[in-house]
Amino acid sequence: MIRVYIFTLAVLGMIGLGFVCEPPSHTQSIDPQFITQESPWSDSLIQTLDIDEKIGQLFMIPAYSNGDHLHRAELFQLVDSFKVGGIIFMQGGPVRQAHLHNAIQNRSDIPVMVAMDAEWGLGMRLDSTIAYPRQMAMGATRDPELIKQFGVEAGRQLKRMGVHVNFAPVVDVNNNSNNPVINARSFGEDVELVTELSLMYMQGMQENGIMACAKHFPGHGDTDVDSHKDLPIIPHGKDRLDSMELAPFQKLIDQGLGSTMIAHLFIPALDSTPNLPSTLSVPIVTDLLRDEMGFNGLVFTDAMTMKGAVKYHASGEIEVKALEAGNDVLLFPTDVATAATAIKDAIKSGRLSDSLITAKCHSILKAKEWLGLNKSALVDPVNLYEDLNNDQATSLHHQITESALTIVNNDGTLPINLHQEAKIAVVNIGDEKQTAFTKRLEDYIEFDSFKMSSSPSFSTSKTFADKLKAYDLVIVNFLDASIRASKNYGVNQQSVRVVNSVAQTTKVIANVFTNPYSLGKLQSPLKCNTVLVAFHDDDVAQESTADAMVGAINVGGKLPVTVSSTIAFGQGGKTDRTEILRKTSPKRAGVTKQCLNQIDSIVFEGIAAQAYPGCRVLAAKGGQVFFDKSYGHFTYEQKKSVDENTIYDVASITKVVSTTLSLMHLQDQGHFNVDYNLCDYLQIDDTTDYFNMNCREILSHYAKLQTWIPFYLETIDNGSLDPSLYRKKVENGFTTQVANDLYILDSYVDTVYGRILDANLRRKQEYKYSDLGYYFMKNIIEGITAMPLEEYVDSALYSALRIKNIGYLPLEKWPASLIAPTEYDLKFRKQLIQGHVHDPGAAMIGGVGGHAGIFSTAQDLATIMQMLVDEGKYAGQQVINSSTIDYYTDCHYCVDDNRRGIGFDKPTSQLNKGSCCNSASAESFGHSGFTGTLVWADPTHDIVYVFLSNRVYPNAENRKLLDMDIRTRIHQVIYDAFEIPDRPVPAAVAKN
Repeated sequence: MIRVYIFTLAVLGMIGLGFVCEPPSHTQSIDPQFITQESPWSDSLIQTLDIDEKIGQLFMIPAYSNGDHLHRAELFQLVDSFKVGGIIFMQGGPVRQAHLHNAIQNRSDIPVMVAMDAEWGLGMRLDSTIAYPRQMAMGATRDPELIKQFGVEAGRQLKRMGVHVNFAPVVDVNNNSNNPVINARSFGEDVELVTELSLMYMQGMQENGIMACAKHFPGHGDTDVDSHKDLPIIPHGKDRLDSMELAPFQKLIDQGLGSTMIAHLFIPALDSTPNLPSTLSVPIVTDLLRDEMGFNGLVFTDAMTMKGAVKYHASGEIEVKALEAGNDVLLFPTDVATAATAIKDAIKSGRLSDSLITAKCHSILKAKEWLGLNKSALVDPVNLYEDLNNDQATSLHHQITESALTIVNNDGTLPINLHQEAKIAVVNIGDEKQTAFTKRLEDYIEFDSFKMSSSPSFSTSKTFADKLKAYDLVIVNFLDASIRASKNYGVNQQSVRVVNSVAQTTKVIANVFTNPYSLGKLQSPLKCNTVLVAFHDDDVAQESTADAMVGAINVGGKLPVTVSSTIAFGQGGKTDRTEILRKTSPKRAGVTKQCLNQIDSIVFEGIAAQAYPGCRVLAAKGGQVFFDKSYGHFTYEQKKSVDENTIYDVASITKVVSTTLSLMHLQDQGHFNVDYNLCDYLQIDDTTDYFNMNCREILSHYAKLQTWIPFYLETIDNGSLDPSLYRKKVENGFTTQVANDLYILDSYVDTVYGRILDANLRRKQEYKYSDLGYYFMKNIIEGITAMPLEEYVDSALYSALRIKNIGYLPLEKWPASLIAPTEYDLKFRKQLIQGHVHDPGAAMIGGVGGHAGIFSTAQDLATIMQMLVDEGKYAGQQVINSSTIDYYTDCHYCVDDNRRGIGFDKPTSQLNKGSCCNSASAESFGHSGFTGTLVWADPTHDIVYVFLSNRVYPNAENRKLLDMDIRTRIHQVIYDAFEIPDRPVPAAVAKN
């Protein structure tokens, strides 16, 4: 028995048990529900128990699911021999705890009440579970409803783990920055803030069947001594205690608080008995808490093994005095056998009455009945991890973390202006690996990464600072956080000197991934343009902070504590979210993962049927990417998996993300008018039918053009390429690359255009999809801008959107290993096409076509489409005028059964036809690509969808992607997830 308590003391510094108090100025308290309900089970059971069993119900002993077999044996012996009534689970893992929980319950005659210290969720104690931000970070959110949601979610997870009591909330008002034990566990230094958020936390749990336990009574916030190590002294008078320390307790008591935990504190104003901790004080527990404040719930001691309790009192005697004081449950008793004997002796001597023990035991049993222990006590370990870490839980984690982000200082540097060219460095202090921050920030901007020790040498510091001064902006992350004030929460003075040196000449943003008190303990205050406090250091905090850097999320936290004379309670800047695409979870977008599981099924169905070897699916709503997944491989040989960095030939999507986008941009500048004719921009013989061909009609596929021309066939003689037109290496006049080791005569581009102009037009003006007009559009853009199309679209548009994984001529930008191969071209180029445009016509004019030639990732395509949905705005800048977008995405020839917009594809007037799903609105637009690609944007529902594949590998004749309707079916799943109905069908069409 001794061994288990030695183990307990070794980890006691990690316990985090607490206490809470409230002022006596209350009217009528609401009794906890277990007091007011009918309790037939407990009323009957109490009659059957002998004194030993009643005493056993008063003990709550520690259990460690990561303990060894000796610990389990000792634990079982205590349950068997002393019939202990409660278990507090400490460190371990959820599945291990579930099995130990069930083993204990199965051998206990009376179901055991289970408690945990889960102030910031199960992650405070258990691996493989979510550690939410601590209460100080929650205080920064200033959002009572969000904290109630946390209480509800914490209750759900605890109930799933079979836990009945959470030793939370911490209602201590932390108005002492040197507090070594409460500190970040408090909601803050303001009594009203602490009271309001504590109440929300309590109600969230208790309304969902978990008993809250306010701690640490009568208030542990204004101490500079850890009660685990000594007995702290609270020197304040009764008036101050009433207005500050006790106020949160009183409010929670008045609203039906289920339980309270008593702290080990010496408070002379309440009980001047020398060296007597509040846990053992009748004036504090009975006279103040019970009688004056009207509390009728369960009273837990803090751990009886803590130094604040045992320093002046012996084992056994301390438990007797705790019961005399008015406590109900003896938490972490010093020694169960000794305590049980001492209690029995006290009853025999008349010091404690049998009726007192019976009453306390009855209260505990009534609480067990309210908690449902009379019905079920076991935990189902099946799917436990998945249930604890579901969408709801992870979404709330992100929401609290983001809401807590607090800008202490900002001179306008935050958020970063993405449209301003700047050389940016990111410095991670104290973390040698790539961080979640840098990985997320790479989604938005380019920067150079550096790592620095948290305590660099002087010589290293100077060299490092000089190197950073060459940048326009330096983002510094203080990582490797500590919870200990004695270690300044992980922020080292020498690293601050380096940052301050850089800040003298360079703009610096400092992200502090730890307690804000760290900023007040620096000998040399951190002097930066902007300081953002993230309160803690985990992947979610780092990702959220990276989002904040570029304005992808709102920032509006306010400091819940005073840090220094210049950093005060309530301080906190605000930034608003700008139009920028960011990653999020399905839950935060308004759907569950289960709703989207059908996407996996459809994709794998296509891969199994060899409709494509691999693909990527991305979906966003409201600018939030809630689904982004890569599937399969580059080829059916499955040697290389596709991922988020895989670059695809998007084929005819080029028409909208390059050519049409460029024309829209030029129209905004007054250099182009889509209602003009070809002759207004190109030198064309006025005797041809092309002279007055209208640009709007061309882009809407309404200009009588032939669908396409197989230009390459005219360069083949007897199955082989004409040697007068092609070379295997660059030669004078042969610099236009068509494929690997294949170059066409440079002047052949003129032949291509001549061939188009010689082609007869169709007689009837009707919708007919055609690539040919886009050859002219390429020339128009290059004529107006005096720049090659690939350079113009990159400099004028892609740079403005800060997208880098999109463009023409991919082998000049990226290694072939990132590019999905397309067709094994047996007719023309006689090789596998990888990194060269699949379309033969575009290849023959150098790989840059108005109709084909763009390669991209899904993320960059989604950014373009989201910009269009956001009325042409991106990161606060107007890229394309909203009126231009409206005009180009409108259907101009619908009366003639032409669904097309200007450049853009549109929904058909009938369901089950066209490129998009039935639920896409009539205002939506997009485009598909021959290689197996699709982009679609819906401004009505604020949805963006991207599907990329290389379905033409190894043979372009493979039509399974189309026949199986893969892209459209996935599109429909996305709309179904949001319960969006089919778009209305015009009455005339519906009637037919």
